Amino acid sequence: MSHGSDDGAETRRLLFVLSLSGFASTFAMRFVDPMVGEISRDLARPAHDVALLASAFALPYALVQPILGPVGDALGKERIIKICLLVLAVSLGLASLMPDLDTLLALRILSGAAGGGIIPLVLAAIGDRVPMAERQVAISRFLLFSISGQLLGGSLSGVLTAAIGWRGVFALAGFLGAAATVAAFVGLRHARPASGTFSVRVAVRRYGAILAMPRARALFAFVFVEGGIIFGVQPYLAPLLDERGLGGAPEAGIMIACFAAGGMLYTLSVRALLRVLGVRRMLMTAGAFGAGPFLVIAAGPGWPLQAAAMLLLGVGFYMLHNSYQTQVTELTAEARASAVSLHAFSYFTGQAIGAPVIGAGLVAAGVMPTLAAAACGVLALGIVSAAVLFPRQRAL
Repeated sequence: MSHGSDDGAETRRLLFVLSLSGFASTFAMRFVDPMVGEISRDLARPAHDVALLASAFALPYALVQPILGPVGDALGKERIIKICLLVLAVSLGLASLMPDLDTLLALRILSGAAGGGIIPLVLAAIGDRVPMAERQVAISRFLLFSISGQLLGGSLSGVLTAAIGWRGVFALAGFLGAAATVAAFVGLRHARPASGTFSVRVAVRRYGAILAMPRARALFAFVFVEGGIIFGVQPYLAPLLDERGLGGAPEAGIMIACFAAGGMLYTLSVRALLRVLGVRRMLMTAGAFGAGPFLVIAAGPGWPLQAAAMLLLGVGFYMLHNSYQTQVTELTAEARASAVSLHAFSYFTGQAIGAPVIGAGLVAAGVMPTLAAAACGVLALGIVSAAVLFPRQRAL
């Protein structure tokens, strides 16, 4: 009995350490956005140049996924997580001391590459350690930390800049990264042995084997569409509010915060949802939850109602996304990090493509047709993914 209790405590400790790693990565992703104006004034550079700091993090974050996945499979997931955390903490700390935008951009690129290596490997490590029956709940707990990091990074930094300046906020992000690094080096001491040395030929062969699986291709396609639709709309929330005289950036910020709050609400209720609905029905329900909010936004009521719709969209999105993440960790035990990394790459590629496609639709067809198409897309995504992943009512 005590042995089982010890195993449970060990799993909870591991999940806590891995969740801190995810928090540090997602905090680093969003905290620069509210400080663009302050950095622009301090470094005497145009705001549109400083705004490149967002892309300087996001692009390497996405591109590094297919590389570090097989590296983690070969050299050990926990080992690569610790290295990435260390690089993230050092690059963020150094950025607080940089005298010009060019070196700041270079360090931001390094931070993005390091941050991109953390979350897919954490998900793969959870897949290694947590049985499938408990995995979706475990990953949802990790998501709670990741969402919190993204939410706090985007909100606290704007407030803290007035008190400690943008350099102080960079230093704080570096401190959080350092704390997560220390926790990882202490808490991940007993890492699982690595499978061998890294080989490009082996990595390519593993990717080929993964892409040969119909279930893998379906999951990658689902997450590509999900990221493209749901995150493709969000950059246009503020312009739509402004055009309709309903608000602007502050109100759009609240709406996006409500989206994150919906994710937190999901993580707190996931065990009950799985018990009542099962994964198959939860995917179909998520499609309906995701479709409705787009129609509300298209109708253009006051921003508080749109914020409530974004809360529901957040619940629907994380019902879909957490289910996909859990399923992808079960594709292959031998190359779990590679599978999760390819899944993450599909997700971020979908986000990158979704925004310009949605923007083109808004210009060419208008708000209602474009957002109605987005609603239909999310509804179809929930129904189709449920049918493909869990045919004949068979749910895990």
